[in-house]
Formats: sequence, structure tokens, C-alpha cells
Amino acid sequence: MAELIDGPVVIPSPGSPPKTISEYVGRVSTKTTNASVAVMDSPAGWTEPGQRPEFDEYTVVLRGELTVEMEGGTLVVRAGQAVHTSPGEWVRYSTPTEGGAHYVSVCLPAFSPDTVNRDPTG
Repeated sequence: MAELIDGPVVIPSPGSPPKTISEYVGRVSTKTTNASVAVMDSPAGWTEPGQRPEFDEYTVVLRGELTVEMEGGTLVVRAGQAVHTSPGEWVRYSTPTEGGAHYVSVCLPAFSPDTVNRDPTG
């Protein structure tokens, strides 16, 4: 049976300045571990620690630009483009350009702080 998801749960985000994570589907909002679907609003100058997640992540940029650093180089993902990162791949996301970014992230299985494996901060 179809189930209405009335709205997202806003969850805390790492990085500085903070971005807004609005989770519609996932461990926090719907208690599912199969997938997470979240809308991100990331301000200009935001960056987060590098990570080596244990899940696939698909990101679709709706507005602005998202920078994705990886061991093999850097991608700039613009509005209308998407990026896929694989489990075990080191990545770091940021929005260094003016205007930041508005994007959707889908993680399979669902994102978990225990499986994102963020770099230690010093």
C-alpha cells in the first residue's frame, strides 16, 4: 500500500558552515535501512570531512555546483548533472562557489553515521 511521507526530518550535518539535510526516506525519518533520500541545501563555502562510505551514493544537483574530491581527482557537478560514488571510495563534498548548491542525495543502503567512515578531524 502506498504511504504518504508528510515531510522531511531535518538532521544535523557535519561541515562548516552548516548545510541543511532534509531526509524524506531513511534511518531517521522513516526507520528504513534500504535507502535514504535527502534534499540538501549547502551554502557557499561549505565543506565536510573526507569519507569512505560503505554505500552507493547518487547525487543530482538541482541548483548551483557541488565539488566532489576523490583519490583520482576532482569533479564539479553542475545543475542538471549527477554523480555516483561507490562503496569504499574516498570522497569529500563541498560547495566552494557563490550561491552554494541545492541537491538530492540517494544512498543504498541508507546512510548511517556508522557506515560513512569520516576522516578523523584534527
